[in-house]
Amino acid sequence: MLINASPDLPEQLRRSPALHPRGQPRGSPIKAIVLTGAEIDQVAGLLSLREREPFMLCATASTMAQIEQNSMFEVLARDQVERRIEAFDVPCSLPGGLTAELFAVPGKVPLYLEGENPMSESDGSAGLEIRAGGARLVFIPGAAAVTTSMWDRMACADAVFFDGTLFRDDEMIATCTGSKTGRRMGHISIDGRDGSLAALAKLRARRIYIHINNTNPILVEGSPERTLVTSQGWEVAEDGQDIVL
Repeated sequence: MLINASPDLPEQLRRSPALHPRGQPRGSPIKAIVLTGAEIDQVAGLLSLREREPFMLCATASTMAQIEQNSMFEVLARDQVERRIEAFDVPCSLPGGLTAELFAVPGKVPLYLEGENPMSESDGSAGLEIRAGGARLVFIPGAAAVTTSMWDRMACADAVFFDGTLFRDDEMIATCTGSKTGRRMGHISIDGRDGSLAALAKLRARRIYIHINNTNPILVEGSPERTLVTSQGWEVAEDGQDIVL
C-alpha cells in the first residue's frame, strides 16, 4: 500500500526492493494507493503506474473528482485500476489485512484550484489512520491547525507522521523563497505558541516530522532547531526509513 504518489515515485520504487516486480517483468506488489489530497505532489506519481497492473485507488469524493476531471489519468486503465470513493471517518478494508480511515484536517484546496478563499473545510484535505494487528499509524502530511478530533485520534496511535513543512510561519518570506506564510499555505509551523511542537507536546506516540520543506532548518543535523525538536521526543523523517510497529 502506498500513501499518495509523489512525482519522484519511480525513484522511490527503484530504491525499495520490497516494491520491485515479482515473478514477471511487471508483477508489481503494489495493490492499493490512498490519496490524502489532490495536490500535484500527492498525485503526479500516478502517471508512472500506467503498466496495466491492477490496484485500487482510494480517495475522498473531492480528491477523486480532480482525478476524474483530468483526462491524463485515464492512462490508469479502468479495467485494471479500481477507483474507490471513501467517506471521512468510515473504515475501509485494504489488501494485506490493513484497515484505512480518512479523516478531516484543517487545510486548503490544491494550489491550482485556489480562488478568493483557499482555506477549506471540505474533504479536500485529509489525514489517514492505518490499523493492522492492533497497531495504529496516523499520517497527517498537511494541516493548518490541530483540532480536538485530530488530537484524540493521534492519542490512540502508536506512531504519528505529522506535517513538518516549516519551522517558523514566516520562513518562506524570511528566506526569500516565497511570499506566503505557512498558515496561508495550509501548514501549521513547528515553532511558536500555536505551533505543532507545543500543540502535540503531551502526545505519547512515536512522533515523526514529514513533508519537510528544504528551507526548514530541522533538516540540518546539529542545528538549534533540530536539537529542539529531538529534545522534545520528535524524529525527522529520512528517505528509506523503516518503522516497525
